[in-house]
Amino acid sequence: MGRRGKKKGRPVSGWLVLDKPWDFGSTEAVSKIKWLFKAEKAGHAGTLDPLASGMLPIALGDATKTVPYVMDGRKIYEFTVAWGEQRNTDDLEGEVVESSDQRPDPAAIEALLPSYTGVIEQVPPAFSAVKIAGERAYDMARDGEVVEIPAREVEIHRITLVGCPDADHAVFEVECGKGTYVRALARDFGRELGCYGHISALRRTMVAPFAEDAMVLLADLIALEEIEDDAERLARLDAYLVPAGEALGMLPRIDISEDQAHRIRMGNPIILRGRDAPVATDDACAFVRGQLLSIGEVADGEFRPRRVFKA
Repeated sequence: MGRRGKKKGRPVSGWLVLDKPWDFGSTEAVSKIKWLFKAEKAGHAGTLDPLASGMLPIALGDATKTVPYVMDGRKIYEFTVAWGEQRNTDDLEGEVVESSDQRPDPAAIEALLPSYTGVIEQVPPAFSAVKIAGERAYDMARDGEVVEIPAREVEIHRITLVGCPDADHAVFEVECGKGTYVRALARDFGRELGCYGHISALRRTMVAPFAEDAMVLLADLIALEEIEDDAERLARLDAYLVPAGEALGMLPRIDISEDQAHRIRMGNPIILRGRDAPVATDDACAFVRGQLLSIGEVADGEFRPRRVFKA
């Protein structure tokens, strides 16, 4: 008898903009969504710490080809800093390594924020996924090693002090670029203010191009497991998916004909005509019948496909 092949999932494609619960890992969330949707493959656009909640965009099927573009999108976080303690993880999970009785007043906090706006140098937390000589920093830190991570440039588009509910806490909102560690902001605020600090609450409310109102609660998806009919249950789940093309609003769009689509499906370039056609760009997306068909480059009057989608 021949060996049975591993059972594949459905070729479902799209983005599920999950509102990740607190104390639930990003990898765990992706596995749960992949299982619920019976999807062939899945991936996410930017890890959220288990102690953080909020937006975790998860791509299913062909939409995983658009993950790098969403990874590069701006992000908005709401976070609370607890003053008086620095922890080795820079959040509630870690051990206290420094403490202080000092507490900053709102004016001192406000005065600090302009120096954290724009392109800044930031040292990622020791407990992070940054690789050092091929090893993850958090693995080294858990083994008790001293972790030295070089500073890197990150961009903070804006940061706002939302309020100070009491002397021990301050609430912020930050809009930032790829690679920014909010835990590192809390650590650095506390050090500069002379009182130490760590994240006590963190929620991501936006990963561009997805807005906050696109988020779906995990509990609402799990509730659909009660539907016994597979086709009905999966159809209800699929209704939550955002088409892959909606993740590429930042790229030039080219609408093409069926004849041109056939050439692209064969891996061939197409000639672009019309005054609205992009002249030259490394990344553009081609749509047929309103559906994403390909991502590619535009050069010498042609669209040259690099990734092709089922459309």
